Amino acid sequence: MSVYDFTVKDRKGNEVSLNEYAGKVLLIVNTATGCGFTPHYEPLEAMYRELRDQGLEILDFPCNQFANQAPGSEDEIHEFCTLKFGTEFPQFAKIDVNGESASPLFAYLATEKPFAGFGKGIKSAALNKFADMNNKQFGDKAYIKWNFTKFLVNRQGEVIARFEPTTDMKEVRAAVAAELER
Repeated sequence: MSVYDFTVKDRKGNEVSLNEYAGKVLLIVNTATGCGFTPHYEPLEAMYRELRDQGLEILDFPCNQFANQAPGSEDEIHEFCTLKFGTEFPQFAKIDVNGESASPLFAYLATEKPFAGFGKGIKSAALNKFADMNNKQFGDKAYIKWNFTKFLVNRQGEVIARFEPTTDMKEVRAAVAAELER
């Protein structure tokens, strides 16, 4: 099984087979427009513009399961992202990433690369406490701990890395660039 076996909905509700991205390096991200990590859109877009001609695709999946930080419609979210951050990478329909209604894609991604912690430091400890409180409602189906969790997928559709929102975007970019060079 690989990410290419999944079908998702674009922001207009049309079915999209991820097989359309076969042969590309993917960075799959669950996002929110009202999160403290929303500024990640800026380095994500910069990375996309710089590396898309080398085979990078960033797939954006808005999610409102973390403190209601993505309450808008697909169109409102898209307008916010394009106007504020100039995003050009594909944005899909809003999804759930946890619980009984979790996207099968995100359940798969998180099973392939489970949560390993937010790292060290006060910010990470605070986020861990807040995420634990938020995610109690999902029990053993709390696949994703917070917004802007990123999964790196190689050209064969294999999940090779998971980056929590606390991971420095320079580290994410370096891993993406290294994978593109393989």
